[in-house]
Amino acid sequence: MTESSVDVVPVAAPTRVPVRGGGTFPVRRIYCVGRNFADHAREMGAEAPASKADRGTPVFFAKPADAIVVSADVPYPTATRDLHHEVELVAALGRDAPPGELSVDDAAALVYGYAVGLDLTRRDLQAAAKAKGLPWDIAKGFDASAPIGALVPAAEVGELAGRTLSLRVNGELRQTSPLDQLIWDVPEILHELSKLFALRAGDLVFMGTPAGVAALLPGDTCEARLDDVLELHCRITSPPL
Repeated sequence: MTESSVDVVPVAAPTRVPVRGGGTFPVRRIYCVGRNFADHAREMGAEAPASKADRGTPVFFAKPADAIVVSADVPYPTATRDLHHEVELVAALGRDAPPGELSVDDAAALVYGYAVGLDLTRRDLQAAAKAKGLPWDIAKGFDASAPIGALVPAAEVGELAGRTLSLRVNGELRQTSPLDQLIWDVPEILHELSKLFALRAGDLVFMGTPAGVAALLPGDTCEARLDDVLELHCRITSPPL
């Protein structure tokens, strides 16, 4: 090894998500879809498309790979007094996309499996940034902002359209919607992402949240589900000192 090839700082290990039945999934990137349920778009003060022809283009943002949390304890973040939950279906890519634009028909073959996750949001910071016309990355891409349950291979999950996504906080149902209410489904989102990024194995796509987003407090417990197929259990702990 030459002197020029020696790392000058330690290399961080990739973030890994457990796979139900064994193994782990190393995370490369996290893409997120905004306003992908019409009821949530209206909840956030945006217009919802009346038909597929009116959809326009999806809203995308990103989180760092190390925002993933696989433990049961999720720390309440710094710099906010208004942490919100957003329950989401998560698609995990097990293959690289071919060069160029990915067709909708070919997109499903890239998916290794699915999980449920939370897109945690510092809503007060997001609102302040929006009011000034500024980017709101700090509201979404903070440490421990992406709790996620175990991945399940796509073949075991089966058809998504008839399944229902839900979140309970302290046992109370906060969010629920059938996945056929997605404005853009998984293959369509992968097609749109491929116009902007080179999709690779290890990528996660958080698919957007239904209406019912609300505040979380330290001590709250969350149970996210896709019927009885996917699940996530976590607890919001006190902020780090």
